[in-house]
Amino acid sequence: MGNDIARQLAHLDEEEAVTRIVAHLDRFWDPRMRRTLQALAAAGDDTLDPRLAAAARRL
Repeated sequence: MGNDIARQLAHLDEEEAVTRIVAHLDRFWDPRMRRTLQALAAAGDDTLDPRLAAAARRL
């Protein structure tokens, strides 16, 4: 689901896309989902879109 969000924002420059992904995650994802995403990003999961991984590190 997170990769889909990142793909929807692919037309934006990286900084704006990451900022908007963070806002979406804060607004719509519950804390458990955010923690799971953060763990995946911290583990270097290569299935995550790079912008999604960057957003996870900012949460």
